[in-house]
Amino acid sequence: MTENHLEFATLGGGCFWCLEAVFEHLNGVGSAVSGYCGGDMVDPEYHHVCSGSTGHAEVVRLAFDPAIVSYEELLEVFFTIHDPTTPNRQGNDVGTQYRSAIFYHSEAQRETALSLIRRLEGEKCWDASVVTEVLPVAPFYAAEDYHQHYFRKNPDRGYCQLVVAPKVSKFRKKFSSRIKANLPPDAA
Repeated sequence: MTENHLEFATLGGGCFWCLEAVFEHLNGVGSAVSGYCGGDMVDPEYHHVCSGSTGHAEVVRLAFDPAIVSYEELLEVFFTIHDPTTPNRQGNDVGTQYRSAIFYHSEAQRETALSLIRRLEGEKCWDASVVTEVLPVAPFYAAEDYHQHYFRKNPDRGYCQLVVAPKVSKFRKKFSSRIKANLPPDAA
């Protein structure tokens, strides 16, 4: 993977620990950084975002090589690992910071996102309509260091066992041919 050919994707689908844990396994993703996007506060911290007053969503910013994994493939994984039909909620995580959102970096990404949503809704993948926001990318703020690689660092924590691990398992089962061959030892 060469740095010169990397593109970016910014996705919010509930807790960023879940998204990061899944996407760092996907072949073609160079980095997955947990952070905040879509709000009004400059340089927010976790406690600000959790208050629901900043307008930020918990997101993951992906650097990916489109020669290895397409933007549409990223979105297919995204729609597999979270529920895009629940406004401002994923499971027991409730609040605007947990909303489903795609922050596109180009017109082509916007068109791909909207086209995929139409296709998935046409296929009746869910019992309810998709509420995923498709918005132009806004300033991204990396989350605090302790949030980065959270699942890898804390696999035995209750939330990781009950919420993150099943999403990683679902991804690994459905996209087994897309898993990186060179995972760090603590990510396997």
